[in-house]
Amino acid sequence: MARNGKVAVVGAGFYGSTTAQRLAEYDIFDEVVLTDILEGRPEGLALDINQSRPVEGFETKVTGQTTGRNGEGYEAIAGSDIVIITAGLPRKPGMSRMDLIETNAKIVRQVAENVSKHAPNAVVIVVSNPLDEMTALAQLATQFPRNRVLGQAGMLDTARFTNSVAEKLGVPVGAVTTLTLGSHGDTMVPVPSKCTVEVDGSTRPLTELLSAEDIEALVERTRNGGAEVVALLKTGSAYFAPSAAAARMAKAIAEDSGAVMPVCAWVDGEYGIDGVYLGVLAELGRTGVRKVVETDLTDSELAALKEAAEAVRSKQSDVQNL
Repeated sequence: MARNGKVAVVGAGFYGSTTAQRLAEYDIFDEVVLTDILEGRPEGLALDINQSRPVEGFETKVTGQTTGRNGEGYEAIAGSDIVIITAGLPRKPGMSRMDLIETNAKIVRQVAENVSKHAPNAVVIVVSNPLDEMTALAQLATQFPRNRVLGQAGMLDTARFTNSVAEKLGVPVGAVTTLTLGSHGDTMVPVPSKCTVEVDGSTRPLTELLSAEDIEALVERTRNGGAEVVALLKTGSAYFAPSAAAARMAKAIAEDSGAVMPVCAWVDGEYGIDGVYLGVLAELGRTGVRKVVETDLTDSELAALKEAAEAVRSKQSDVQNL
């Protein structure tokens, strides 16, 4: 198998380390770099993942590197084609994503500035919360073209929506297609009009299979998907599904595949919305977001998307001073 390129994951918590493992197991990269400010943690995790290579049969090398608050160690990410920023504090029970904004803004800004210095040609995928605001901040801090800075949210939220629909109907997850747009938070916009289910060899709209009340309950569960996991775990937040989503985005970018995925991308005219990072469908390739892909929405779905845009716009303008 041909392997090429280098991808870096900043932050070696559960989310970051699981993302690094998934990327390594794809076996498409020469190297995966994992960094963290906790001394020895990324090196230890990298060693552990490398020792799984004979079992899982992949050759991608994982390199761990402790970094300092003044940028020490970031030279390890030099030449990275993709950098995934997972650094930041996770939510605790009862916390909203927005409760993390000031603390995580300082962390993300420092990371982004070092990415700009050491990996100036990278595509950056942000996963730190609050997602939409941290994506905007990373772009400001790196000064990268907006197409090269995007956030992971819609992939995760859509996966949660799909899983809930499949469980409700008792069908395989592969039989269900769903979509979520908007923000990664209270103004998330699940799109029931784009949801279909394969039943008995035919594809049927979700609205034919579930009542409006049942669909709304699934929509609400999707909006609260992260909080549901946090409340059950009591310490920490979700990482298996989020890491799968981030890794798939990185894979699409590395392979220049043109895959269309729901992500947090810069919107400038699409859907009649200008100048904001927002959850939309986008075509991904080696340069990051090739283009935003518009899809037909109902009047109420479009109105909700525009409402989400205005809600995140005000918060994104605030991060310039954080």
